[in-house]
Amino acid sequence: WGGSWGGQSCVPICFLFVFFFFLWKKKKKSNLPPGPTPLPFLGNVLQVEVTQLIASLCKLGETYGEIFTFHLGSRPCVVLSGYRLLKEALIDHAEEFSGRGDFAAVQQWSRGIVYGNGERWRQLRRFAIVTLKSFGMGKRGAEERVRDEAQHLIQQLYQTQGQPFDPTFLLSCASSNIVCWLVFGERFEYRDEQFLTLMGLINANWKLMSSTWGQVRISLLFIFPKIMRFVPGPHQQIYTNYLRLAEFVGERVRRHRQTLDPQNPCDFIDCFLLKMQQEKGNPDTHFTDDTLCKTAVNLFFAGTETVSSTLRYGLRILLRHPEVEAQLHEEIDRVIGRHRSPCMEDRSRMPYVDAVIHEIQRFADIVPMGVPHSTTRDVQLRGYTIPKGMNVIPLLCTSQFDPSQFANPETFDPGHFLDENGRFKRNNAFMAFSAGKRMCFGEGLAVMELFIFLTSILQHFQLKAEDDRATIDITPESSGLGNIPRPYRLSLIPR
Repeated sequence: WGGSWGGQSCVPICFLFVFFFFLWKKKKKSNLPPGPTPLPFLGNVLQVEVTQLIASLCKLGETYGEIFTFHLGSRPCVVLSGYRLLKEALIDHAEEFSGRGDFAAVQQWSRGIVYGNGERWRQLRRFAIVTLKSFGMGKRGAEERVRDEAQHLIQQLYQTQGQPFDPTFLLSCASSNIVCWLVFGERFEYRDEQFLTLMGLINANWKLMSSTWGQVRISLLFIFPKIMRFVPGPHQQIYTNYLRLAEFVGERVRRHRQTLDPQNPCDFIDCFLLKMQQEKGNPDTHFTDDTLCKTAVNLFFAGTETVSSTLRYGLRILLRHPEVEAQLHEEIDRVIGRHRSPCMEDRSRMPYVDAVIHEIQRFADIVPMGVPHSTTRDVQLRGYTIPKGMNVIPLLCTSQFDPSQFANPETFDPGHFLDENGRFKRNNAFMAFSAGKRMCFGEGLAVMELFIFLTSILQHFQLKAEDDRATIDITPESSGLGNIPRPYRLSLIPR
């Protein structure tokens, strides 16, 4: 220990030795899955490309297998990949993996349905499902609203007069209006200034959480949460945007209080206010102004961006594959015709449309790793012990692109969902809505919107690319919380 190894210089070396010894001892004792050795305080962040975190985690899986431990700062996470393992965890052990893991970018504000845990999450989720179903979510009542909104969308699309335009705004407005009807009891005109502001906030947060710079800052927020709360950057803008969305919801809640009719609740907010009155004497109630605001924002955000991003990605994919568009036109003309608006009864007679929509969802993979889970109690998985409260990252994309489940996973191919006779064929590896107890409870409504909106557009228009179709890039512009389609313009030519 003499010379350059003597004196104070040996202190950090001794510290590292002790750190790694105790880390190894703790890992061995806990029986966690193997994984890359973490650095003090930083974890494994220097061993991955933070701007391509999902791709980096998939790459680590090639070395450590379908289940491995990854450290975000000092906090270990268990990463799961592949259809079979994800099914085993999220479905076969649904209760054990039903907790919500850390997602620092939004948890500093939001603890509603999506990011809640424990009894609060259970009660809010149960209430939301029952309430929204009572207003027809996934049923005929909601279908009429979706069909009506589709006609508003078509009218707006005709106003583009065949000129190139960016479809982002109009698709977001259409999907958001369905959520507005359920939550606020009203729809907005596409040029309403408040509505435009809301669309801007939602779209901005979705991009920030999936952008390269946003991923870097969010990763640092995981590692240094107390410090990063005071550092400017995208994570602070996400927080600010959530507060602005909350202000809008708060104003709507105040209006609803003035017009509330206990005998005739009109929407989700009315029902929540009535539930708050029922639980007024319960000191442990989870139904408060705070949870109402955060739950409404959760519904508004989730119900707007995922559907509109899928549609936007889907139109770009169809621009790249005109042969698929042509076959869609043929089936739509044969089953529905040009003059009757599409309805959900048509879906069972349109296997190719159904297959294309599923393949768009699979290939676009809008939420590639879902939102982090956590374990609600100690659980044994593949011979390892995952302790209660452990963060779990389910790489849903590895199920959507599992070569053992899809013949050509890297290729857009509607045949993945068709049998040899051209009938629609389900595939259990399809996890666009996640799986298990944290599966998106708005799946039925989202499926309805995707079918009616996309079919209505193609019933009325032929897609025209601004550039050579062969050069259209259908890989995402960025990939973080969501896969963001590349910006593009297209023309819609009336048929």
